[in-house]
Amino acid sequence: RAEPKKDELSIDLIGKNEIYGDTSHEVNVYVKVFTNSPFLVCMDLALSQEKLIDPKYLWIGPDGRALEGRRYAKMTETGKLVVMGFRESMSGAYTCTLSHKIIETTTQKETEISDVYKFMVYAYREADHAYQVFVRFSTADCGLPANGLFLEILKRILNDSISHLTSRITESSYKCHSIRTPKQGLQHELFVNFQVDPFAPGWEEVCPKVPYDCEDETNKRVQQAAEQIQKFFQRLRDILNLEAEAVPTIQYVENSFSLTPIDSCRPGFGKDHQSHQNCASCCVVCGPGTYSPNNEVTCRTCARPQVRVYGAKFCY
Repeated sequence: RAEPKKDELSIDLIGKNEIYGDTSHEVNVYVKVFTNSPFLVCMDLALSQEKLIDPKYLWIGPDGRALEGRRYAKMTETGKLVVMGFRESMSGAYTCTLSHKIIETTTQKETEISDVYKFMVYAYREADHAYQVFVRFSTADCGLPANGLFLEILKRILNDSISHLTSRITESSYKCHSIRTPKQGLQHELFVNFQVDPFAPGWEEVCPKVPYDCEDETNKRVQQAAEQIQKFFQRLRDILNLEAEAVPTIQYVENSFSLTPIDSCRPGFGKDHQSHQNCASCCVVCGPGTYSPNNEVTCRTCARPQVRVYGAKFCY
């Protein structure tokens, strides 16, 4: 991912997995953790269409040292850089100086010129997804002991139906309200809410044993679990009618089911729509002077900005 500035189009910066520099401003690049970065090209798009005489490239990493010889940095002879196995600690400014000669046609005088290109490279993760469910049931009375028992049974049924996806129901609760309607008089309804969470016991086993970012797999599974629960409620009215000898005391209120995604970020990451507009849905590594100790979606500012690292989980 590359973030263009102002009104520039992404196509101006991105080629075949290549991101070009720009001498007028730094180019923001987002690399998913544990993956390789795209090729960072030590020139702008216009210069790439020209012939260069005796080009030389010097790449400097976020620590201010040359990247030549680093195991995680792969550089081509044409000035392209790939950072391999990207981690949050590798985030920061990557600067390349391109030097090349211009030779006068008539005098053959050689002049060396240099251009500096700066890339701000940030590690990011996909957000962890959970789903908030709201659903209503009609009941004969708010004081019925069966109300709480019904919700416990419902929760057990739902957990059983999604356990194979290593997902679970969490933070379940309900309130009972009396509702007056013009045509049906006074009715009682249970307002139920719960979350579908992807981290049921055993979820770690779905990830390979090599270093790997597991959000893709857990997000896929929790989405399947949420879809399965949605189908369950679509069939629930028929199930209650078929399995009960009489009209059940508690009935699903038709079309009351709603499903809302909830995002969270791993510690050391957060969302910042203003600073990272081109990766607004990503959990981007917390920058120097900020930290994230939990699964919130924002990086907090340290009271005293002594934190100088990327991906801090606490101020120290």
